[in-house]
Amino acid sequence: MNLADNAPLWTPTAERIASANVTAFRLAAEKRWGVALPDYDALYAWSVAQPEQFWVSIWEGDGMRDGVIGTRGERVLVDGDRMPGAKCFPDARLNFAQNLLRSRDASDAVVFWGEDRVKNRMSHGELYRAVAHFAAALKEQGVVAGDRVAAYMPNMPETLVAMLAAASLGAIFTSASPDFGVQGVLDRFGQTEPKVLVACDGYYYGGKTIDVLDKLGEIVGQLPSVKRVVVVPYVHQAHDLSHVPHARLYADFVKPFAHIDDIAFAQLPFDHPLYIMYSSGTTGVPKCIVHCAGGALLQHLKEHRLHGDVRPGDRVYYFTTCGWMMWNWLVSGLAAGATLLLYDGSPFAGDNHIIFDYADAEGMTHFGTSAKFIDACAKFGLKPRETHKLTTVRAMMSTGSPLVPEGFDYVYRDIKADLQLSSISGGTDIISCFVLGSPVLPVWRGEIQCRGLGMAVDVWDDDGRPVRGEKGELVCTKPFPVMPIGFWNDADGSKYHAAYFERFANVWCHGDFCEITANGGLVIYGRSDATLNPGGVRIGTAEIYRQVEKLHEVVESLVIGQDWPPQNPNDVRVVLFVKLREGLALDDDLVRRIKQTIRDNTTPRHVPAKVLQVADIPRTKSGKIVELAVRNVVHGRPVKNQEALANPGALAHFRDRVELAD
Repeated sequence: MNLADNAPLWTPTAERIASANVTAFRLAAEKRWGVALPDYDALYAWSVAQPEQFWVSIWEGDGMRDGVIGTRGERVLVDGDRMPGAKCFPDARLNFAQNLLRSRDASDAVVFWGEDRVKNRMSHGELYRAVAHFAAALKEQGVVAGDRVAAYMPNMPETLVAMLAAASLGAIFTSASPDFGVQGVLDRFGQTEPKVLVACDGYYYGGKTIDVLDKLGEIVGQLPSVKRVVVVPYVHQAHDLSHVPHARLYADFVKPFAHIDDIAFAQLPFDHPLYIMYSSGTTGVPKCIVHCAGGALLQHLKEHRLHGDVRPGDRVYYFTTCGWMMWNWLVSGLAAGATLLLYDGSPFAGDNHIIFDYADAEGMTHFGTSAKFIDACAKFGLKPRETHKLTTVRAMMSTGSPLVPEGFDYVYRDIKADLQLSSISGGTDIISCFVLGSPVLPVWRGEIQCRGLGMAVDVWDDDGRPVRGEKGELVCTKPFPVMPIGFWNDADGSKYHAAYFERFANVWCHGDFCEITANGGLVIYGRSDATLNPGGVRIGTAEIYRQVEKLHEVVESLVIGQDWPPQNPNDVRVVLFVKLREGLALDDDLVRRIKQTIRDNTTPRHVPAKVLQVADIPRTKSGKIVELAVRNVVHGRPVKNQEALANPGALAHFRDRVELAD
């Protein structure tokens, strides 16, 4: 291992490269299409230059043991010069659930840990039968293709069963985690009008039991579209559901169909709606993003198999809730033959070690988490390399925010030296990634390994010119199968167009501020709409976070640009908020060290004009800090949808702190 910036932290061995799925795929594609693809760079170039060939190879599973179950049809890409407007596999027919329920054997399909309270597992055969029962119950309830089935659920097996059952019929699945408040759920499901709602009775977090039945009754009372509520017992043995309209316990819902052991999978068009996802909604009512079954399936197969090197029998974990797109990404691992390791609760249960305990106990091969988890482990002083075996872990994935170079150092020094560390980035918008890892490429400190195969990703300056070694906008210049169908209740497509295609005509502009490096990797500097502009110089917020959070005293931080001077603003000043370790107070010495650390490692423009202490940093349910919401509060503008936040009370500190500072 070498932590120097001028050498990779990890390089795959020749044996690992030779045995990788992507190598088998590359060699099979050479043979099928009669092209020379000597390495990953050539494979990537071909995948974006010849998208029809590339996506056919993904469909057919070239180099893999199997491809997509379905009928592909002759046409691959229609109107491929239009974005939006391109159509992928317009003649295809498939069923998403059928592709995830390939096996019916006795091996593990799903393992579940609910903190240290609940542990169970389902075989592939058991999962198939559970889906058959639930699908029959949905059908009896009148659910047909295009209806919505919603889940207000933890990340547990019954949530997966409900999704697969809905997808088998062609119903559209949508979900929120049970830590959402009443209004947050209504802001989402109130727009998409589900016919059936699947909900838990509560959940565990940090050793506590949180009951949600009262919230559930209130939610259902304001969702007139719901005709049946299916309550999944999790934290209680006995249930009084009298205050929840249309409610039945899960066991009672499926019991009449226990004799059914087969599923009639509806064969549907490639672009048939599968999921409705929601934007974070911190600046208004969440946007409802509609994703299609074929696009999600192809993209996830590509990412699991080729970028993650997921093989049949692998055991894949990602820390996520059902309010984050990583849940939808995780469960697609079934299509690649993986066992899903589901977890719900605090990742720091069990004296901070529970996820590493899980990895050892269940033979985890793919360890998916967030940059904040890695940073927190480092600050806790955890050294899993010394306390756990982790012998089966081949890959570690991180998303949610940029993984700073020091996070890379920590993983290789204190978790495991020999693994593929993949910082990945994409979003709910595409239910997948634009940039991610590769098992055949080196890992460079602080860099995402590569651009996704089949994704024409570039970085453009403000004038729409490609740049290298400079910061700019992350764009995708060609259509891809997992582009959203559109937004729900956006008949003319105007909201969809405004979200991604207004900045550059016929080009997807994702809203990330990033750079393509000399190594061919990428660095994300934060969201474009949150970049700072002191003196007209664009600064990514992640550049400041990296420096501030090096300091032992700082737990986490948030930075904004405040219009300045307030009465006649023609510039911004940088204001930094810090959450300190318990019992510590911000003093002049710590302010000086924070500013000096930033100055020494960046530029004078990065140095905040004000450094202020706050009790908490507001974040979304999926753990992302909300710079725009704080900026609105500081400028006296309303934050329209505080229900989208995990800790909305944290916002109250910010206006007061800035006013006190002035």
